[in-house]
Amino acid sequence: MNILAIETSADETAAAVTNKRKVLSNVIYSQILLHKKWGGIYPSLAKRAHEERIDQIIDETLIKFTKVEVFHPEGGHARIMQNIDYIAVTQGPGLAIALEVGIRKAKELAEKYNKKIITVNHLEGHIYSSFVQNSKGNPKRDFKFPYLVLIVSGGHTEIVLFKNHMEFEVLGETLDDAAGEALDKAGKILGLGYPAGPAIERLSSQVENKDFYGFPRPMIKSGNLDFSFSGLKTSFYYFIQGHSGKREDEKSERIQNRFWTSQNDKKLTELASSFQEAIFETLLIKTEFAINKTGINKLVVGGGVIANLYLRKLLRDLVKKHKGEVYFPTYKYLTGDNAAMIGVAAYYKAQKKMFAPDLNFDRIPRLTL
Repeated sequence: MNILAIETSADETAAAVTNKRKVLSNVIYSQILLHKKWGGIYPSLAKRAHEERIDQIIDETLIKFTKVEVFHPEGGHARIMQNIDYIAVTQGPGLAIALEVGIRKAKELAEKYNKKIITVNHLEGHIYSSFVQNSKGNPKRDFKFPYLVLIVSGGHTEIVLFKNHMEFEVLGETLDDAAGEALDKAGKILGLGYPAGPAIERLSSQVENKDFYGFPRPMIKSGNLDFSFSGLKTSFYYFIQGHSGKREDEKSERIQNRFWTSQNDKKLTELASSFQEAIFETLLIKTEFAINKTGINKLVVGGGVIANLYLRKLLRDLVKKHKGEVYFPTYKYLTGDNAAMIGVAAYYKAQKKMFAPDLNFDRIPRLTL
């Protein structure tokens, strides 16, 4: 079963061809450099970039799939699409005007080549990213349900019970900012650019990931599995203002690059490490609560923040303590937004005949599991 998958939920234009869990071809165009100066994703710019690139990305994906070097103007696509069984596309969550680009293209191809469409929840993709295989079928990782899932990305922080294929129960989620979003906002305050996660990870490692300032660990005594990181970000912002001598009504942009001079490099690393530690300890406390509450010690982790090697170590140590096991995305590119994980998730939806009934479906920017 060959599936052409399309992903345009945020700032990556991506396409892939998958067969079951195997990725046969995969192309990703990242827009990070386009959005860097804005300190985050600029929606209209993202939409335009998707529109400009999507045809090229799909063409490259199909070429890699068939090993054909040149497309012919007439008939090239038709011959290749004969080997595609279904088309999968991210329906949400994500930026509305970005999602619509991928959906429009999926509908166009489905109508032209008479293919059924499988709509995929972007979070389903992140869950299945830990089970994606390369074209040779590696790694050989079997499913042993149930699992606890920790999704930790720029837009989402959730703990999910993964009962069986396409059977999910959300046990807890963020009430406001996601973990990755909070890291990016703290990075913006510190003048680290976008995305800030890699820079914060690098700075934190220089001081051995220690906690110097004891920022709040939000909702750790709430008695549930929900998260909240907005207050932590605000606490961090006012802490910086107080130590930089700025008035409270001044924007963070005016703090950047003025307070942080060469003699403050040490303080910068300490602040970055302390903020990261507050985020990560909160994640660990909630995850351990979920393990104790459910009795499930098999953990699946997905999302962009899990590219952080220190967070991976912390989660390995946690699961080892509970004599369990933890699965991370099988390849580095799977931590970010990509179409390969969408195609793999789509395979399990196809197994259950979960096809779009027609072409009248729309984007769902706030789609939930």
